[in-house]
Amino acid sequence: MKILSINVGRPREVTWRGATVTTGIFKAPVAGRVVMRTLNLDGDGQADLSVHGGPAKAVYAYPSEHYAFWRSELPGADLAWGAFGENLTVEGLLEDAVHVGDRFRMGAAEVVVTQPRLPCHKLGVRFGRQDIVDRFLASGRTGFYLGVIREGAVGAGDAIEWAGRDPHRVAVADVARLRVDVDAADGALDLLRRVVQVEALPERLRSHFSEKLRELGGGAPREGTR
Repeated sequence: MKILSINVGRPREVTWRGATVTTGIFKAPVAGRVVMRTLNLDGDGQADLSVHGGPAKAVYAYPSEHYAFWRSELPGADLAWGAFGENLTVEGLLEDAVHVGDRFRMGAAEVVVTQPRLPCHKLGVRFGRQDIVDRFLASGRTGFYLGVIREGAVGAGDAIEWAGRDPHRVAVADVARLRVDVDAADGALDLLRRVVQVEALPERLRSHFSEKLRELGGGAPREGTR
């Protein structure tokens, strides 16, 4: 497991459907080492801090293995590393094997997986086509966000090592399926009971899944179980 590319970018204004949109989704690879901090990487930025960035979305990682799929799905698109707005293009970390709450060491930093990426319309801005949002979610190739436990410098070529596994074992792919369509997720009730106990899960998502759990008759998690 390793980092293939470090990608950063500052927010910029672009025209989308006749309107001016400010977005930080345009990322490009950078050389050398970059310090990963609690809120983002040095040289990086987000436009709408109400839904992007913050401690639970400090860094966005995307598996390099997905690029072959997208090159066949989007012929002619510019798909250099960073094309999906990721800060880290990684190798060997796929959504069905990585769990929310898992911790990794990379370079001098330590990170924790917090949630899958559930894109807004700005992914459509990046590719100039709004259908990419639905296609991205349907593909299951979401990538995932990282919180920074220990700040430190990282660079392309750095190894990624396991630092800890979350005991509830809820895969990033499972959380994405629950969020997109809980009724279609296999074993939804059991998954919901486990996911609401994952400490690394952001409170907004925990509240959403707790409500879904009540709607399905699974009750609320007991006090002290998370």
